[in-house]
This record gives sequence, C-alpha cells and structure tokens, in this order.
Amino acid sequence: MAEQMHWARWGNPDHRADLPESAWKLLEFAFGPRQDTPGVALSEVRVAAPALNLAVLDAFRGVLGPDGVSVDRDARIQHTRGKSTPDLLRIRSGDVSDAPDAVLRPRSHSDVVKLLELCSEHRVAVVPYGGGTSVVGGLAARRDGYAGVVALDMAGLNALADLDTVSGVATLGAGLLGPQAEALLAEHGYTLGHFPQSFEYASIGGFAATRSSGQASSGYGRFDAMVVGLTVATPVGTLTLGSSPSSAAGPDLRELVLGSEGAFGVITEVALRVRPLPEERIYETWRFPTFTAGRDAMRALVQAGLRPTVLRLSDEAETAINLAKPSDVGGRSGGGCLMVTGYEGEVAQNSRTRTAVTGALSAAGGDCLGAEDGEQWAEGRFHGPYLRDILLDHGVLVETLETATFWSNVGELYSSVKHALESALAEQDTPAIVLCHISHVYETGASLYFTVAARQLEDPIAQWDAAKKAASDAMISSGATITHHHAVGRDHKPWFAQEIGPVGVEILRAVKERIDPNGIMNPGVLIP
Repeated sequence: MAEQMHWARWGNPDHRADLPESAWKLLEFAFGPRQDTPGVALSEVRVAAPALNLAVLDAFRGVLGPDGVSVDRDARIQHTRGKSTPDLLRIRSGDVSDAPDAVLRPRSHSDVVKLLELCSEHRVAVVPYGGGTSVVGGLAARRDGYAGVVALDMAGLNALADLDTVSGVATLGAGLLGPQAEALLAEHGYTLGHFPQSFEYASIGGFAATRSSGQASSGYGRFDAMVVGLTVATPVGTLTLGSSPSSAAGPDLRELVLGSEGAFGVITEVALRVRPLPEERIYETWRFPTFTAGRDAMRALVQAGLRPTVLRLSDEAETAINLAKPSDVGGRSGGGCLMVTGYEGEVAQNSRTRTAVTGALSAAGGDCLGAEDGEQWAEGRFHGPYLRDILLDHGVLVETLETATFWSNVGELYSSVKHALESALAEQDTPAIVLCHISHVYETGASLYFTVAARQLEDPIAQWDAAKKAASDAMISSGATITHHHAVGRDHKPWFAQEIGPVGVEILRAVKERIDPNGIMNPGVLIP
C-alpha cells in the first residue's frame, strides 16, 4: 500500500532533514531571529458534520460496499486541499472548511462511472484525488449550489493493466503513485523516466491531469508527451482515446483531457510510452560565470540536438544558497551559476552524448566540476518540500511559482518576475530572497522556476497573495504562460483567462456544459 502524506505537511515528516546552521544564519541575517510558528495538532482540528444525507451515502455504499465509503473525520481531513503554501497555512491554522463530506474509494473504472452517475443525479460535487500534491488550489471544489462534496480517492486503481513490449507502451491505473508505477515497470525492465519533485506522492492520473513535467524532461520528455492513450469516466459516459501513436482524425481529444484537472471527468487509466531501464546514470555539475552565459549554453545545446537526460541551471542566488558547499567558497564552485547535467541510458550512448555535451559546454565557457555535486543533487532532488515545512515552522514564508517562454524572451521574463516579487514583498516591509532555475528546455524556449522566501506577517496568506498577483501579472504582461507544469487549479484562473482569451474561455465552457451538464466535476477549478 502506498504511503500517504502527512495531513498538514509534505510527505513523511520522519524523512525530513533540517537546514544546516550556515543556512539558518543567512536566513536570520535576511529576516531576523527565528520565530516559532507551529501548526495546530490534529486533535485540535474541528470538522463540520458531513452535509450529505444518509440516502446518498447508502447509494454510494451500494456501489462500493461499506468499506469503500468513509465519513471518518481523519479521512476527510487527509483529503482536504493540496500542498501549496496557502493550503498548508490554512490547514496548519486548523481551517478544514474545504474538507469533503465523504471519501469514496472506487476499485475499477466501472465503479467510477456509477459514482459519477449518482453524483450527477444528486448534485454532489466530485474532486478526483490522486496523491494530494496540487500546489494551485486544484483540490478545493466550490461547495455552493451542491448537496455536498466528495473526494474520489483513486488509490484502488493501481494495476499495470498491460505492457506491450513490442511497441514500448504500458497501460497503468490512474491511482498508482510514482514509486509504485516505477516498481511495477522495473519488474519487466522498463521505466517512465518521469521524476518531478512530487514523484514520491503524486499519481499517474494526476501527472496527466496537470501536464506534469519531470526533472529528467530533457531526455524523457514531459509527461503529456509520453501519453498515447486515456480512459476517462465522465458524467455522460466513458471516453476512450488513443488508437494509434498519431492520427489525422480531427483534433486530438487527448489534448483536451491532459491538463483538465478533473473538470471534465476522471482519468482512470493511462497508456504511456516506456523506455528500457538505463544501464547507467551519471550526474555532474558545471559552473558558468553568469546566469545569462549558462542560459545561452543551454539554448545552444538543445538547438544543436544535444540533450542530456537532465539539464538544469540555477541562477546566482540559488547557486549560493542551494548548491555551493561552504568549503567551496572562493574555490572552483564559488560564485557564478551551477548547471547540472545528467545521462541515463546505455553506457555507450551515455559516453557519446556526454563527450559531445562536454565539448559544447566547455566551448561556451563552462567549467566542469565533476560528479560529486551532481550526485548530491540526484540524492536530494525530492527533499525541497520538506525544507518548506521547516521554514514555515520558524516564521519564514516560502513558496514556488513557475512559467515558460521563448528563448528570445527569457531574460526579460526573468527580470520582470523577479522584480515583481521583490517589489511586492518589499512594499509589505518583508524583503524577499528570490531564487530561480531553468529545468525544462526546448528548442524554442525554456521554463523558469522561482522560489521565494520572506519573513512571515501575521496574515501570511494575504502577504503571499499580493506577491503572487504581482508575479502573475508580470508573466502575462511579458507574454509568457501562467504555468509550465503546476496546472491552473483555482489560483491561476484569472491569468489563464487572459492567456487564452475570450474565445478560448468560451470553448472550455462549452465543453464543460456538454460533458458535465450538472457541473459536478471539480467545480471552481480550471474553467474561467
């Protein structure tokens, strides 16, 4: 059975590692002495009584049996919202106003279809729940106008349904978490190669519903590029997509489901391209004198067709805080910007790619620092969210946001968003540290991923809302996307509407009205 995340923190708190004292000294220099800002205990949390009447609950039990329907207090709290910083701040204060009235645990696609029929009939809002890792308000359905809200926990749809080794396609249950899927595939010598920071707790269905992108996207590609087929339960029936690797039979409806965040239906099964397990994994780091120099080297690499499996560049601030070791200050990795390159595959292929990349990065002014820092990055690449909990415990507000644009606009976008964040927080008398990295690259452009830290105010949610709004306005004003891989949820809807324009909004509303006529699917999420 997959490990559930802590109800009010990221992951399993037993796995967390504290910040080194050198990092605390830097934070105290920037934000003042540490404060104790612990969250409430689970025993102190008060949950409203379930709003659903007994007849509806009995109808759900008729489909799932008594063990498949839970109105248990702890289960409802466990399925409350996702893991954005505002989500965590609310639940740490004891606010579980978005708790579902019941948690439903289907075991098959047929179960999901029957449940959606019942929910549509009784006007019950449905929140598909995979691993609970949304960071954009994607798991907090609108309650007004509905008889109640249920969380549809997909963990029971956890099979490797098919493996076509000739075509290199695996069909996986949407409820499988990342480690479960990788373990099932590894038994047959395969991998997805999809390792986002949320990997340990996010689900296959969630990856598809949010257009997830993993840390090895340079080599394996984004998750949506891996998807060749989908099975979706909707309030009006089953949608089965993907009869071939590519088709000219009209618009590709897979693209309508990918990124839909449960607003049109529930993804129950995903057919995915898989790759043989790599014979070898190598990670190393490079130093570039400036973020601009490193960025230009990345662009030259991918436009020349040289794609290491991992390609990641931290700006000067992120390099100083996250990557450079104290013993290296003033040494070969002191200052500048650090780039991580990774190679996963056959030994001979890795050697050829690594040789070519080494030549290109050296010619671009990079200094190879070897494998030590690269291996440390690989070992700790899923640990970032644990550090956020530690900082929130001690009065430091920390959150992330991301975007993407074309190469010609990366410099302007970087400056605009960084300035917006710094200005919005300085205006509240809470100067910020803003870090950035590039971790997903294309021939035509790249993503920018920002991490922001500042001293918490008495109302940290309002504090962050002001900064988030300023940054989001800067993204849209700069001609960038509001999100590269975090999805839209509730948090990004105003800017998403600007990005797609009024005609795009009408298209989404029309699809929603036809496929979900009673509006039960994750209401309030995605659709402007």
